[in-house]
Amino acid sequence: MKAMRAVKALGPIDARSVRRDSLLRWLVFYPIFMALLTRWGVPPLTVRIASQYQFDLTPYYMLLMSFLVVMMPNLVGIIIGFLLLDQRDDLTLTALQVTPLTLNGYLLYRIAMPMVLSTLMTMAIFPIAGLVKTEFFSLFIISLGAAPLAPIFALFLAAFAANKVQGFALMKASGVVSMPPLIAYFVKSDWQSAFGIVPTYWPIKSFWVIQQGDTNYWIYLLVGLAYQSLLIVVLLRRFNRVMSR
Repeated sequence: MKAMRAVKALGPIDARSVRRDSLLRWLVFYPIFMALLTRWGVPPLTVRIASQYQFDLTPYYMLLMSFLVVMMPNLVGIIIGFLLLDQRDDLTLTALQVTPLTLNGYLLYRIAMPMVLSTLMTMAIFPIAGLVKTEFFSLFIISLGAAPLAPIFALFLAAFAANKVQGFALMKASGVVSMPPLIAYFVKSDWQSAFGIVPTYWPIKSFWVIQQGDTNYWIYLLVGLAYQSLLIVVLLRRFNRVMSR
């Protein structure tokens, strides 16, 4: 019941905030744009590269699709992170501490809602992109495994950015965490696990393994969920310290 009250109270406020901000509005539609670009752009590019350079891009379709695994959590997290910055700056978070919706209740909403949105939107854009076939259950599992990245990105912005200008700089820097899995894909030795220091590695690795038909994908999924949960706890503590200053 408390969760539903939080959604009813804060959901419309968040929707209005996103509509008023041109950057956030663009981020909402960006995943659909990228999914359509992948669906309509990559196959012709594959043909062109094959004819000009005799290089087959098809075996790398799984690698290209793997970035959609973390794209939605990243974008949802950035949107929520900017909302947190706005509400911190206008003292909304301070005011919440004297209302029936406590700061902890607010943060629970801020963690749970982006995870739900991320899961649903990841499952929606995968079929649109359509470079590789993924069964519904497999896609659901992978989407759940990547969902905690959304509050991680959100809390990272809110905990380390002093304002929206710094938040924008951190938003661009957060794109760097998508690069290690790209490198890890070409590392076939046990050293590949070293890339697990970056939280985006684990859901992407789970996607690779499950696409290859390996039933041990759940190991990477559970490790990733445990690591992401730890990061959420650390970032929450950092955010609470920032709020108590």
